[in-house]
Amino acid sequence: MTYQEACEAIEKIGRFSVKNSNEHTRRALSYLGRPDKKFPSIHIAGTNGKGSVCSYLSMCMRKSGRRTALFISPHLVRINERMSVDGENISDEEFVSVYEETESACRRMEEENLPHPSYFEFLFLMAMVFFARKQVDIAVIETGLGGRLDATNALESPVLAVITSISFDHMQYLGNTISAIAGEKAGIIGEGVPCVYDAADAEAARVISERAREMKSPARALRPDDYRTFAYRPGSIDFCTSFRYDGADHFTVRSEAPYQVQNAALSVLALKALRDLYPGRYDDLTADLVGDALLETYWPARMEQIRPKVYLDGAHNEDGIARFLEAAGHISAGRPAVLVFAVVSDKDYGDMIGEIARSGIFSHIIITRINGSRQTDPDTLASLFSEDGASDMEVVPDVGRAYRRGRNLQGSGYLFICGSLYLAGEIEEIIHD
Repeated sequence: MTYQEACEAIEKIGRFSVKNSNEHTRRALSYLGRPDKKFPSIHIAGTNGKGSVCSYLSMCMRKSGRRTALFISPHLVRINERMSVDGENISDEEFVSVYEETESACRRMEEENLPHPSYFEFLFLMAMVFFARKQVDIAVIETGLGGRLDATNALESPVLAVITSISFDHMQYLGNTISAIAGEKAGIIGEGVPCVYDAADAEAARVISERAREMKSPARALRPDDYRTFAYRPGSIDFCTSFRYDGADHFTVRSEAPYQVQNAALSVLALKALRDLYPGRYDDLTADLVGDALLETYWPARMEQIRPKVYLDGAHNEDGIARFLEAAGHISAGRPAVLVFAVVSDKDYGDMIGEIARSGIFSHIIITRINGSRQTDPDTLASLFSEDGASDMEVVPDVGRAYRRGRNLQGSGYLFICGSLYLAGEIEEIIHD
């Protein structure tokens, strides 16, 4: 089998498979010899910030000398991005080999009248096989959607559960209230599993803390007054914490986006919990090591500067857009700014558009369209922008042309690109082609 054939087979899975239970995923793991039990894991859920927190934690573990695995979703350009060890994505050859082992186990399941795993479940199974083969020391695992019913929740007794900020997204699956969404995310807190969570939203914090009590989980909350930004520098932000980590309370994050301070502070608190709860096991994660890791962490499409004064952000829900606008306003500081925007059809893009139009940050807006079945008609988006008061805008359906148009209009000002991780992936592919 070739790499391309393996990718095509995986893409077809979603067309004939449905979401299965955690117990089904555990059965699938048992057919594979329970590879997930061969290494400890940190399990991460939340609405926004999951990928960034995963990246911070994995970099800290890597710098400590631990062989560190990372499982994320979605990928931006290539599916291999979803599973990596020590910063190296799975190779095409390894991908094929792991696919064949995983598919062989799934065929045995089907012979016993058990359903085939779904697309995301299958990739999670592949990652576990790959990580076990690589004999990793620890794995950082990001949920796909939600938490309680997510395939990753088949993990048994992670060393730590981390829940990032909670806001509205995927309401058709997770519920229409913050408490309902928080309840789904809090489902990753297992019996006795320590938890660290973002407590910026009071209702979400209440739900998560209740779940932690029910599961006898030693839980720690990061509250808004637990961290404070005190200096902005070119390409970085200095912040301090109300708690001390190995004697330190000042850190620097490699980003110009204020929202990354929140994600970095949550990561530092998570590492502090590991040191406190597992005496002697994580003492090597010193403040100096953590500080260096925060400065070295690179995470694409999170207010990523891809060209001089050109920023790419994967914001794709109302809260994410609000954070993006805060960062864009801070970076551009009132100077001319152009926006390239696209969104997938199943998002609540009306509210996102309203926030952007009312922000007054952008002198010109270019509306484009991502590839795939979830694309949204850019003329529909343009009408919504117009209704919300935006006047200086245009529709450029092709993403590549929209990007080039934005660069031409940028002049000495700024260009920002946001609205979807799929758009971010297409832009990443264009600039690295």
